Amino acid sequence: MKLKLLLLFFLGSLLSANAQKIGSLSGKVSDKNNTPISYASIVLKADNKVITGGITDDNGLFEIKNLELKKYAVEIQFIGYKAYSGTADFSSGQKSIAIPKIVLEEEATQLSGVNVVAERSTIEQKIDRKVINVGKDLTTAGATASDIMSNIPSVNVDQDGKLSLRGNENVRVLIDGRPTNIDASQLLKQIPSSSIKKIELITNPSAKYNPEGMSGIINIVLHKNANDGFNATINAGLTVARTPKPSSSIDLNYRTGKINFFGNYGNNFGEQYNHGLVKRLSDSSYQEFDVINNNKNHLFKAGMDYFINDKNTVSVYTNQNIFSGTGPVNTNFYFTEIDSNFISRDNYRNANRNGTYNLAYKHLFEKEGHTLDFEGNYNDYHSTQNAAFFTDKTPLILDDPAFTYNDNIIDDRKNSTVNVDYVNPLSEKSTLELGAESRIVRTDNVYRTSGKNLPNSNYSYDLDIYSAYATFGQKFKKFSYQLGARFESYKVNATLDGATAYKDDYITMYPSAYLSYALTDKNNFQLSYSRRVDRPSLEQTKPIREFSTARLTSIGNPALDPQFTNSVELNYTRTITKGSISGGVFYRIINDEIARVLFPDENKPGAQIMTFTNYDRNSSYGFELSANYKINSWWDIQPAIDFSSLSQKGAVSILIPRQPGETVDNFETVLKEITANSFNARMNSNFKATKNLRLLLFGFYRGAVDGIQFNRKEMYKIDAGARYSFLNNKATISIRSNDVFDTMKFAFEGDNPYPQNGEFKWESQSLFFGFNYMFGSGKNKALQRKKRDDNTKQGGGGLF
Repeated sequence: MKLKLLLLFFLGSLLSANAQKIGSLSGKVSDKNNTPISYASIVLKADNKVITGGITDDNGLFEIKNLELKKYAVEIQFIGYKAYSGTADFSSGQKSIAIPKIVLEEEATQLSGVNVVAERSTIEQKIDRKVINVGKDLTTAGATASDIMSNIPSVNVDQDGKLSLRGNENVRVLIDGRPTNIDASQLLKQIPSSSIKKIELITNPSAKYNPEGMSGIINIVLHKNANDGFNATINAGLTVARTPKPSSSIDLNYRTGKINFFGNYGNNFGEQYNHGLVKRLSDSSYQEFDVINNNKNHLFKAGMDYFINDKNTVSVYTNQNIFSGTGPVNTNFYFTEIDSNFISRDNYRNANRNGTYNLAYKHLFEKEGHTLDFEGNYNDYHSTQNAAFFTDKTPLILDDPAFTYNDNIIDDRKNSTVNVDYVNPLSEKSTLELGAESRIVRTDNVYRTSGKNLPNSNYSYDLDIYSAYATFGQKFKKFSYQLGARFESYKVNATLDGATAYKDDYITMYPSAYLSYALTDKNNFQLSYSRRVDRPSLEQTKPIREFSTARLTSIGNPALDPQFTNSVELNYTRTITKGSISGGVFYRIINDEIARVLFPDENKPGAQIMTFTNYDRNSSYGFELSANYKINSWWDIQPAIDFSSLSQKGAVSILIPRQPGETVDNFETVLKEITANSFNARMNSNFKATKNLRLLLFGFYRGAVDGIQFNRKEMYKIDAGARYSFLNNKATISIRSNDVFDTMKFAFEGDNPYPQNGEFKWESQSLFFGFNYMFGSGKNKALQRKKRDDNTKQGGGGLF
C-alpha cells in the first residue's frame, strides 16, 4: 500500500504541469580568439535578487529554461576574464531569447585558478546515462568517494564498502572512463570526495563500452585543471568514531607554454571496527565476531600533457598505490555444552602495490567534433597476505594443524590494454564512432599453508580479449537515435598446479540501441536496449581461501561460467519551474547468474563452505523515480526511490533432521525458486542559512530483501551536516554526523544449509570534519580544458 501511495505521489508530480507562461534564454560564450569557454557561470537577476542561473557546457553553450516572462539582468563570469553584463526582456511576451555572440575579455592581472563547484548537486538524464553533477552538498558527505556513494540514487554501499547498482553487485567502476586493477571497495576509499566533478550511472551502456557489468557502469569523472601557472588544492579530513581516522590529499598543477605538469598525493589511515553475531538454530550454538581492520593507503600520481599544437596532444602519467593493513578477527564459539566452547584468534597481514603507466595521444581534425584517440595502459599489481589461525581451547587442539596453522598468499596480476577511438560527425545530424581494443590479463597466485583445510596450490587465470565496435547516431529536431554493435573474441585459460581448471574460447556480439524523443522542451523520453556480460573475477574463481574461521571457509570456484544479460530501459525526464523529475523502468533477462552460495563442508562436520555458483535463467524488473526541487530561495530537496524485483532459482542444500542414533548431519540438494523484491528511498535536503553557511539533512531507507539462501532485513539512517565557506570561497570547513541515531546494521536470517540468523554492526555512527583550500595564480585556457575533458580516457589532473 505504501509503495502504491509513493507511486501516486510521484506520478501526480509528473503530470502536474505549471500553467504559467515560461521562457528560455540561450547563448554562446567564447574568448576573443573565438574559443568556447566552458564552465562559465551565468546568473539571472530581477529586482537586484538572484533568480536562477547555470553554466556553459563544453562548447560554451548555455540554455536556461522555465523563466517567468519578465525582464532580467544577465551576468556572465569566468575566472581570469572580465564579467559580462546584459539584459533579457521577456515582458513583451517573447518566449525565447538568444543572446548574440558573447565575448569575454581577459583580465589584465591573473586571478586564482579554482574549480567551479555548484552549491547543490543536479541530475541530468542523457541518451545513454544519468549524470549526477556533484555539488558541495555531496562533498560534505565525507572524506572519500565511498562516503558519498550512498547518497546517489540507485547506488548502495554495504558495510564492507562493496557497491551495488539497482540492487545488484555486478557493476563495473571506471575512473575517467578507465578501468583499474584496484578493488572498487578499496579504490573509492582513496579518492577525495572534493576531487569528483560528476558521477555517471550508465545502466544500459552502448557498444562503445566494454560489456562487463550486468547492472551497468559507474563512471567517476574527476576535476581537471587546465590553468596557466601554478594551482593547488589541499584537502584534510578526520572521521571520529571509536578511534579517529585521518585522511588528506594535495593536488598540484603547473602549466607553462605547451607543457602541463600535474601530480597529487593522497592518504587515509585508521582502524575500522566490526562486530557480528550469528546464531545456528539447529544446535542452539552461536558465533560472536570482533574484527579490527587497521589499514594505511598512500596514493601518488605524476604526469605531463604536451600540447604539440592546437590539433595534437600527448599525455603520459604514472599512478602508484601502496596499501598495508592488519585484520585481527576474534571469534567466540558458544555451544549448548559449555565444555565445547572455544575462541578462534585469526590475524591477517596484507600488503599490496599497484602501478599504472599510461600513454595517450589525441588528434583534432579541422571539423568540430572530428577526433582520433589512442591510448596504451599497463597495470602491474602485486599483493601478499600472511595469516595466522590460532584456536584457544585445549593442548590437544593447539597441537592439531587443522585448528592452529599459518598460510601465505602471493598474488601477481598484469593488465595491458591498447585501444583506439575514432569519432566523425558526418553531418550536423549524423555521427559515426569506430574503435578497437586489445586487452591481455595475466595472473599468478601462490598459496602455501601448514594447515589441513586446503592444499598448497599454484593457480593462474589468463585472459585474452580482442574487440571492435561501431556506433551510428542521428539527431533530428525532436528525435534522435543511436545503433551500435561490439564484436569480441574472448579466451580464458585457468590452470591449477599445472592442470587445466577451466577453459573457454568464443566470439560473440553485443548490440545496443538508443532512442530519444523530446515531446516538448520540458518532456523527454529515452528507450534503450543492450546486451551485457559479467565474467567471473579472479577472486570468484581461484580455489584459494578468501578468509577462514573454524566453521566457515570462503573460496572461489574455477568452473564458473560468464553470465549474460539482455536489458531494456525506458526513462522519462520532466523539467518544471523549480527543478526536474525523472523516472525509469527496466527489464532484464539473465542467463547463468553468478551468486554466492553456502554448502556443508564434507571434511569438517558442522562447518560450511562459502563459494560462487551459476544460477539458471533469471529475470528482473524495476523502476526508479528521483527529483530536484527548489522549494524556495533557501531550501531545496532531492527525493529518490527505486524498486527492483528479481526472480531467482538455484540449487541449495537443506538439512535433514537426524534420526535416532545418528551423530552426523545429512543434507539433500533441492531446486529453490524465489522472488526478491528490493525497495530503497532517499531524501537529501539542503538549507541555505547565510551567504556562506549551508546545512544538510539526509535520510536513507533500504527495505528487507528475500534471497535463495538468506533474507536480509531492513536498514535505515539519518545524517546531518554543515558547510562554511570563507576567504572568497577558496576555503571550506565541513562537518557531518553520520547515522545520527546509530540505526544501521546488516541483519539476516535463513534456513540453508543450516537454520541460522545474525547481524553485523560497524562504525556507521561517526563524525566527519573536513577542510578544503584552493590556491594558485593561473588563468584558464578554455581550449586546452576542452581538449582534455573531451577525452575521458586521457590523463591530466585526476587521481587515476
